Amino acid sequence: MSTTFSPSARPSRSTSPVVVSGLVTLAIAMGVGRFAFTPLMPLMIRDGTLDAATGTEWAAANYVGYLIGALTASWFSGNPRRGLLLSLIGVALTTLAMVAVDAVRTPLLGAMLRGAAGVFSAWALVCASSWCLAELARRGAGQSGAWIYTGVGLGIALAGVLTWLGGRQRADWLWLELGLIASAGAVLVWAQSWGQNTAPAEITEREATAVAARRKSGRLALVLCYGSFGFGYIVPATFLPAMARELAPDPLLFGLTWPLFGLAAALSVAAVARWLPSTPRQRLWALSQGVMALGTALPLFVQALWAVAASAVFVGGTFMVATMAGLQLAREARPDDPTPLLARMTAAFAAGQIAGPLLVRALGSGRWAGWDALGWTGAIATLVLVLTALWLWRGAKPPPKSLRPV
Repeated sequence: MSTTFSPSARPSRSTSPVVVSGLVTLAIAMGVGRFAFTPLMPLMIRDGTLDAATGTEWAAANYVGYLIGALTASWFSGNPRRGLLLSLIGVALTTLAMVAVDAVRTPLLGAMLRGAAGVFSAWALVCASSWCLAELARRGAGQSGAWIYTGVGLGIALAGVLTWLGGRQRADWLWLELGLIASAGAVLVWAQSWGQNTAPAEITEREATAVAARRKSGRLALVLCYGSFGFGYIVPATFLPAMARELAPDPLLFGLTWPLFGLAAALSVAAVARWLPSTPRQRLWALSQGVMALGTALPLFVQALWAVAASAVFVGGTFMVATMAGLQLAREARPDDPTPLLARMTAAFAAGQIAGPLLVRALGSGRWAGWDALGWTGAIATLVLVLTALWLWRGAKPPPKSLRPV
């Protein structure tokens, strides 16, 4: 059921515009549009802009928007580059508009902006994966596709470092700075991707064999596993800085967790692309979720800042590897038109993300067996990650010798 990475190679000069376009797109759309609210939420609570309950609702609005974006991303299957550029413009505008949230003082505005940012983030991930991977395959450099996913971690690290260094500024100033960065990124991607091909790449013999081997039931399994992964990682991805703030109120201390998360994400993807090119993607996905389960479980048993920091490294260092492996499996399953399958997987992922904060909210403020709602949601997420990792590992099979890199 699994195939392998092609031998690793750094992008050549001819493929650099495509790799840079994908990397910057994911850095802006995911690092800013998708995840910037995570390190900024405790600062906005500090500033009195929102409370913890409203912050959870805004996070849920972003996840709902992400689901809507995933369900509608197939609109751009004929020209994913267009969706990529529209998504970046949307991320820049919604980020800049967050500056007005404190002045307007209506929770609805913040929820609407976070929801819209979620739509644009999903479009960006699906369209970047669809267009960049197809274009690199057309140029015979499909192995360079892994490098675009380092952009997510770099974007998270950038937003985290900016928030950490500027943690004593007002949150609205940080939103303005991130919005300007997002605008500059959109201009850069437009310039880098101008004049590039937008037609689907021809199916290679290797990919045709993968399509024949992966039936509809296999694609459904990919969708379900990807949705479980979305539920499993979302608690630390949403609440890590807030958890750290309870242990260390100084923003120069609790603010470090998010840069660690992003840096681990970027370095792990780069390491996989460089040193694990022949590991089956499905097995790599399983290993990632197993390590991620350690990250979700650690804060349940150790209430210390170092445990939260270790959780940031374990979860941050694996969530983009799992994302990359899952989306590349989708690309191999449908190389002729991967956008619809990518959209379905992203929609399942978004549904899993929505379930996490909603479960925290539904469990309320009580405690059972020593754990609060956040702890019980983390425990359930750990169990889901472990079970899914075992299933993925068991289902991974070595590719035929004819498909292995030489």
